[in-house]
Amino acid sequence: MEKWLDQLEIEKKEIWYIVLPLLLVIPLLGLSNQMFGIFKEESYICLNLIIQTLIIVFTMAIAIQSWLVFSHLLSNQTLYIGNLFFIIALLELVSMVTAQNPMAETQYMEMFLHIVMRLCLSIGFLFIILKQKKRLTMNYRIYTYGSSLLFVLVTLFIVYLSSKYSLLEEQLVYKADAIVHLLSAVLQGATIVILSKYIKQLPKRVMWLISAAIYLIISDIFFIIIKDWESIWGFSALIYQFFAFYFFLKAIYYTTVEKPYQQLLKIKQDLEQSQQELLFQAYHDDITQLPNEHLLLKTLKEDLNANNHQKAIIAIEIDRLAAIRSSIGISYSNKMMKLVAERIQAILPPHYFATKLREGQFIIYVNHVKTCEELLQFCLNLKSAMQKPLQVQLFSLNGNLNIGIALHEEDCSDEEFLMHAQLAMREASQIPQRFLFYKPYMSNGIADRILIEQELHKALANEEFYLDFQPQVNLKTGKIESVEALVRWRHPTRGFVSPELFIPIAEESGLIIPLGKWILETACSQAKTWEEQGLPPMKVAVNLSLGQLFQQDLVQMVQEILQRTNLEPKYLQLEITESMTMNIDQMTQLLHELKALGIQIAVDDFGTGYSSLSYLKDFPIDCLKIDRTFVRNIQHNPNDEALVSMILSMAKHLRLKVVAEGIEEVEQLAFLIDGDCDYIQGYLFSKPISAEQISNNFKDLHNRASDILTKLKYKEDYII
Repeated sequence: MEKWLDQLEIEKKEIWYIVLPLLLVIPLLGLSNQMFGIFKEESYICLNLIIQTLIIVFTMAIAIQSWLVFSHLLSNQTLYIGNLFFIIALLELVSMVTAQNPMAETQYMEMFLHIVMRLCLSIGFLFIILKQKKRLTMNYRIYTYGSSLLFVLVTLFIVYLSSKYSLLEEQLVYKADAIVHLLSAVLQGATIVILSKYIKQLPKRVMWLISAAIYLIISDIFFIIIKDWESIWGFSALIYQFFAFYFFLKAIYYTTVEKPYQQLLKIKQDLEQSQQELLFQAYHDDITQLPNEHLLLKTLKEDLNANNHQKAIIAIEIDRLAAIRSSIGISYSNKMMKLVAERIQAILPPHYFATKLREGQFIIYVNHVKTCEELLQFCLNLKSAMQKPLQVQLFSLNGNLNIGIALHEEDCSDEEFLMHAQLAMREASQIPQRFLFYKPYMSNGIADRILIEQELHKALANEEFYLDFQPQVNLKTGKIESVEALVRWRHPTRGFVSPELFIPIAEESGLIIPLGKWILETACSQAKTWEEQGLPPMKVAVNLSLGQLFQQDLVQMVQEILQRTNLEPKYLQLEITESMTMNIDQMTQLLHELKALGIQIAVDDFGTGYSSLSYLKDFPIDCLKIDRTFVRNIQHNPNDEALVSMILSMAKHLRLKVVAEGIEEVEQLAFLIDGDCDYIQGYLFSKPISAEQISNNFKDLHNRASDILTKLKYKEDYII
């Protein structure tokens, strides 16, 4: 029962409103004779007068309510209901007035008016629910209410003539009254059947209207069996008619006032909830649900100068977050950030305010620092909490943190305060302890870094970039068969800017995408130019940045550049770093698509990454490049010697070519030749030089390589 009521959106008390009056029928039927004598005949006249007055009030209230709300709803049903009850109210008023004059003519008029009202109510109500709903104009309100008033006047005139000249016998009038009530009961029954079809669509309104119809049926039954109007039956008939009009008023009030008001309240609550959600989203991070930088800066602005307490900011970042994110993907790295946030919150003191920045940094604001030891102890607790690896699906990740601490100084703005902690955090990444207090020297060069980023935007348009090429010598043939393209920046005022400085800035700012495209197209174009100049065909190796690997159109871009420069794909080699290979699923598909173009794939800086070696069997790799850090101490460090030997042996078994970088000494070269290395590049043969130098001095470069290898007595024909 409760489930059914919930579906109809009806409360229990509303059901009792409907049921309780129905229960009054039982004592009326069983104890009618005893109850008849409760009041004298004069009392029934007074009671009937009171009920009639209430009926007039209710019916006129419905008419007025419909008149008022029609201007907003413009519904034909609302208008017709108002007109119907306007007619009933006027006729009921006339009937009550005439009943005060106990003459034969007035009793006749009262009976006749009662018949007309009953017919109007039953037929009109059925007509309204069957009428198709549509919108009307405001003019209809005046026309219909005017027509209703005219109908009442005509009816009164006809009733007056009929009573004055006795057009119908009294017995016929009583029979007509009984027939009309019987017809009314049948029509109300039909109304209930029709309304029940809409109970799920409009539960409350339909329940009130069905209740009104039920009470009208009971009233009709009482009017049929009535013998004396001034009796318990006449009074009961009026009582149930009164209840019917009460439920009519409830239905109209619910439809036109209560329901729209509830809808407005719901809209208001939804808007307030939406505002709260938007406010929460505006001031909180989506992933960790921690306050974000907007709320942090707002808090700092309001709180920094509020009192004289010492304040501090602790900036926290996950070490090598960019590499981890590019390796395991954004969704997994987001889960990792959530786990880190949970561990931070688990040990956070009550007066510490933790936030999360978009850059993947956590900022903790402390508005009352008692001692610096307190901050140090928190950092130690945090490092201890992060010792257990973070389990993200199948990945077990170490959450090493870099932590920077800044104490607030006078005349330091909120943004400068935050920046000091971030600078200390960056410096902390260079030391074993991984946390540092801010010192003024850390700000040196930050403005220059921002200026370089701005100048990078102009450098490409101003053609300030150029390429140098470092030859790669085939140890089997002694020939220069490939070169590595290296980007250089000649600034108009700074002069030569090191790639180690501007490449990371280009990566962070996103400028690496247009810069990488320029490098690739320039290198391919130059390789084709050398071929046209008559030089032996040379393969050109170009480094791909992490940002380029996440380009959606990378494969298409490479293909278009090869077509524009007319370079055969086999003379292009793209180099990826080992740290890029951690996201195996995504990288495998991308490399296979690139490989399908006919180009070669190499892994640069091999041995310096932290990824699984399983990618060597999954990726379509042609070549491994041994990083210069292993080659540099190859003749002095047994560990480096063992690592290089292992790489050479592994590559041979996997049928991969090996390029050793950074060869500067003959002893290094001799070791690599003994290890069956395929290619070398380094200052021993040639430093990176311009394209023109390669064109003009190719023969000299070739002869130098040949001479060095001849001295080592190692030279044979070999073609790759």
